[in-house]
Amino acid sequence: MLHDPSMSAAEQDFDVAVIGAGAAGLCAAAELCQSGRSVLLLEARERIGGRIDTRHEAGVCLPIELGAEFIHGDAPVTRELLRRAGLVAVDTSGRRSGRRRDGQQVRGGEFEQARGLLQQAQALVEDQSVEEFLTSRLASPGEQALAGFVRMMVEGFDAADPRRASVKAIAAEWCGDSLQGQARPLGGYGALLGALARQLDPERSRLRLATQVQAVEWGGAAVRILARSGRDAFNARARRAVIALPVSILQLPPDSPGAVVFDPPLSEKRAALAGLAMGPVIKLVLQFRRPFWEQWHDGAFTDAGFLHAPDAVFPTLWTSLPFRAPLLTAWVGGPRAQRLQSASLDELTDLALGSAREALGFTGTLQTELVCARVHDWASDPHALGAYSYIGVGGGQSPRLLAQPLAERLFFAGEAADPDSSGTVEAALQSGRRAARRLIQCSGG
Repeated sequence: MLHDPSMSAAEQDFDVAVIGAGAAGLCAAAELCQSGRSVLLLEARERIGGRIDTRHEAGVCLPIELGAEFIHGDAPVTRELLRRAGLVAVDTSGRRSGRRRDGQQVRGGEFEQARGLLQQAQALVEDQSVEEFLTSRLASPGEQALAGFVRMMVEGFDAADPRRASVKAIAAEWCGDSLQGQARPLGGYGALLGALARQLDPERSRLRLATQVQAVEWGGAAVRILARSGRDAFNARARRAVIALPVSILQLPPDSPGAVVFDPPLSEKRAALAGLAMGPVIKLVLQFRRPFWEQWHDGAFTDAGFLHAPDAVFPTLWTSLPFRAPLLTAWVGGPRAQRLQSASLDELTDLALGSAREALGFTGTLQTELVCARVHDWASDPHALGAYSYIGVGGGQSPRLLAQPLAERLFFAGEAADPDSSGTVEAALQSGRRAARRLIQCSGG
């Protein structure tokens, strides 16, 4: 694969242009290359991966994932690609533990209660928000702990605002397989994306990093891409294009910084885009001198995989199980993350340490145990403007509608364009493969 920022004009005609080198774009580009197409892959960042950001750092025994980390449920495409690449997935199952501010423990059974409650939402005739559903179903004081747990999970796992999120979509997700078991790719997701990138034919593909697409003209006989790389303009032509951009970028007004202007406009996608929202997430990886929690409370947290403190600023934390590394990841999503947009790294670190103390019931200080903290605020990332998508009230068909090609010219991929498992790496990979195969079919392959 060539990364060539200085192609001549004669080299700028391709069968397919793929915009976005995240999981969806890389999977689509690999599939298209294998079909014999020439592919131009454009990425605004200086690296591949999009919302996957795997770091390997000296002194840390495991990869640090500042973006996507887990494989949720069966994830057949993810696991197939891992096998092809000679990579393995490691089960991360461990006990859920923690405590609320009133001293009551979180023992893990709350999720099954929440699933049972949300199963009732599948029978609703009309969709409503999660908040409306909880208000109508859990009115008594004794039911507020369960309502709070559901809100915490919606904000955390789905990065969603309970006041906007579709309860029917959340119920379908929670009652499916996406929460039935979790794993991590050994070596991090970056190894899988590197394997996909190596599938690009070096004779027929070009990868351009740090290239910001500004406009896509698709009303003529070909698709014309107008972009900038640093101070230099860059133009390219392709017969067709795969749009593998985050839904948040597609939702930007044309005059916004970072927007991609489509000519003609994507009028047929307005309803689909209106039914989707991008969830904010702040992820903080805390590195300690030792996994101190394993000795706390006579080993009560030795096999804890996830720690919950529903009332804390970072209500969910997790360990590196099955590896006993001195790492704790603190996670906050949805409206809680939105309220932390202006916080500094030091402030976020203090809040995360306080959340860990609350979840563990730890009475001492953790500052002396801390080596360093690494953070990424996905809502403030100009190329993502959020971590992943969720479905708003009445938007149940939005992923399917977003995935529909336009004029057999533009094909759409990305986790938001997958009707089966939106919001996951599996969704991104599935959507990239699906878009590539539709394109091949439309072009007579």
